[in-house]
Amino acid sequence: MALDRWIAFVILCVASVYAYAAFFTMDDLLPPFMQRNPIWPSTFPKVLSVLAIFTSLVIVLGFEAPPERSAKPEIDYRRLGDYHIFQALTLLGLMVAYAIFLRPAGFLLSTVGFLSIGGIVLGERKLHILIPVAVFATGIVWYLVDRVLGIFLSPLPYFM
Repeated sequence: MALDRWIAFVILCVASVYAYAAFFTMDDLLPPFMQRNPIWPSTFPKVLSVLAIFTSLVIVLGFEAPPERSAKPEIDYRRLGDYHIFQALTLLGLMVAYAIFLRPAGFLLSTVGFLSIGGIVLGERKLHILIPVAVFATGIVWYLVDRVLGIFLSPLPYFM
């Protein structure tokens, strides 16, 4: 099986577990008055898991457009050193650090830091554009989650 199908299979397994959690465990803790709302906190995870399962099934079952035959494959797993492995591993480490610092540093500070450092790792050098965009995007996400959906998200570090 090709590398893209193996990756799609792993995503399918993770999305299936995520879908089970979204459909059967997240809504159990909701108070009865919130269960009448049209949009629950589990709505986005449900949509995301269904889309991930559908997309990965398309790839695993081979329904996508047939690739054009070329002499050189797109991803050669024997030459992983030629790809941007350092950037990928740095982003993975940054995601772990984001998850660790989310609660003690607060959503706003940790998300702005994650987006800014992630942009720098990916090669963005215009900090005068990167940082305001990260601050704006973080503020919009915090407003939507905290004010619109009603899910409390601590915006500031725990000591403030």
